[in-house]
Amino acid sequence: MTEPLLRRGEDLEYETVEAADGLEKAVLLNDDHGAPTFAIRRFVLEPGAEVPKHTNDVEHEQYVLAGEYTVGLEDEEYEVEAGDSLLIPAGTVHWYRNESDVPGAFICAVPNGDDEIELLE
Repeated sequence: MTEPLLRRGEDLEYETVEAADGLEKAVLLNDDHGAPTFAIRRFVLEPGAEVPKHTNDVEHEQYVLAGEYTVGLEDEEYEVEAGDSLLIPAGTVHWYRNESDVPGAFICAVPNGDDEIELLE
């Protein structure tokens, strides 16, 4: 049986995401913490940062926490801001660009397990 867990924000450790300059990730919860099904991560997209076009083997559910930035989904571009949500199905080409002067931040939930990321650029 899974045990309840509280993780404090000040205990999170952010790491640079190699595929994109200006993108950092902190794992909030995943199977290492006893979460049996989903991993929840928090990303920070710094001003001027771009994440190249890529696909993932797993779906992504995202919730924008702060800032305004552009998300590309297949051939469409969307301006997102705090309070917006996105569903990115497995295999969907997607990318990010922050042209603002403030960091963007979002929560991303994915199924636990392996995820193959394919960079397209």
